[in-house]
Amino acid sequence: MKFENSGLENQTVELSRLDDIMAHHGFVRAAQWDYERVTYDRKYVIKEGTYYLRVQGYAIEGDVGSRYALIKLLTPILGKHYYPHGVEYGEGEHFPSSLVSQCQKVLEQVKSEIDKTKE
Repeated sequence: MKFENSGLENQTVELSRLDDIMAHHGFVRAAQWDYERVTYDRKYVIKEGTYYLRVQGYAIEGDVGSRYALIKLLTPILGKHYYPHGVEYGEGEHFPSSLVSQCQKVLEQVKSEIDKTKE
């Protein structure tokens, strides 16, 4: 499921600041990066299953492995985990409305914090 019009898509943020903001809101980058891309995941375990809210981005300046990179964010997505196959983001998936609301709230908070860095 894509969170279109979240306000995060196309935002640009310096990597170290983005890492701090995302960690503050429960997202983990861990080893999910290469020199051009980053992926932040927030895990939700509810009775319907395990879900991941994912925010991805790519470097438009610098590189992720260095001390500096300017990251451009993509549209956030929500997926359901199926063991052992992985996470499915397809339109055929069912996402509980309470979970979708939680995700929207978190994304709004992330956007608000990113906006504060640009003031």
